[in-house]
Amino acid sequence: MATWDKIDRATEDGRKVSMMAPVIVSASRSTDIPAFYADWFFKRLEKGYSVWTNPFNNARSYISYEKMRFVVLWSKNPEPLLEHLDKRKERKIGCYIQYTLNDYEREGMEKVPPIEKRIETFRKLVKKLGKGAVIWRFDPLILTDRITVDDLLERIAKIGDQLKGYTEKLVYSYADIAAYKKVKSNLDASGIKYKEWETEEMEEMARRLSEMNRERGWGYRIATCGEKIDTRKYGIEHNRCIDGDLIVRLAWEDTELMKSMKVKIEGPSLLGPSTMPEGAILLPDGRYFLSTHKKDQGQRQFCECMASKDIGEYNTCPHLCEYCYANTTKTIAIENWKRHLGNREGETITGK
Repeated sequence: MATWDKIDRATEDGRKVSMMAPVIVSASRSTDIPAFYADWFFKRLEKGYSVWTNPFNNARSYISYEKMRFVVLWSKNPEPLLEHLDKRKERKIGCYIQYTLNDYEREGMEKVPPIEKRIETFRKLVKKLGKGAVIWRFDPLILTDRITVDDLLERIAKIGDQLKGYTEKLVYSYADIAAYKKVKSNLDASGIKYKEWETEEMEEMARRLSEMNRERGWGYRIATCGEKIDTRKYGIEHNRCIDGDLIVRLAWEDTELMKSMKVKIEGPSLLGPSTMPEGAILLPDGRYFLSTHKKDQGQRQFCECMASKDIGEYNTCPHLCEYCYANTTKTIAIENWKRHLGNREGETITGK
């Protein structure tokens, strides 16, 4: 389980409390902060802290941003981020974005802007942050009575062609409905006739997706998120959504962050990259580093993420995706969203 430094600091009402002080923040696996809470997040950065409520016991924890050096952002519609990214740069906070860009428009399974608008936003973010800092996710891949493996590959191809040259990586997962009671309940409530993935279908998807990547000249690194199935024979790796090596590649000039991550920058090798140690990762200035990435033991068995502090909360995402694992019901999510609108700068994301 991840641990963080603790610091004592004053809250807005003058109380002195002990706060977590993470260096790397996740915003967020639990809700779409860039789409709906970007203003709140950057306001809380100015205030210096926010409050997080544990979904299992409702205990409140204070999170200080005093030592924060990097944030991993997750979103299906990160357009609201565009106006804030310069503030992040001024604060010398590094970032990359896990951008979930699906195509379930025909089925209406997500309340998101039209796909062409979302692709335009993707390209704008790349111009701001760089190609390696915006990761494409088609997540999850869901099968229904109307969506087949062929349909999914066709939809991925349409997006993949338009993102060629704009990203390094494509991440996907197979919708595992039986394992998540919330997902099953939400799909059943909406009358969606879903189908669980069989191993043979997973293998077919991986094989054909790998072939598509090669034949269409995309050149993407493809990875699965939290999947037990081994797809390495197709050149598809297990993903690290909070990826220590990518953080170093993007923020290697931040000596404070490198020290915190225990990363040592070496070189440059006088005889060129071919003489670097096995497993070394090249940096833009010709120097290199050896990975110190360690899995966060508090995550799922097949999750390869490093430790970070997630600041989002369940039951707060108004995308209302039919396959959502983070909302117990749509009604609760909307109630919390409305509560937030009544207290947009509150300590908690829900305004409580």
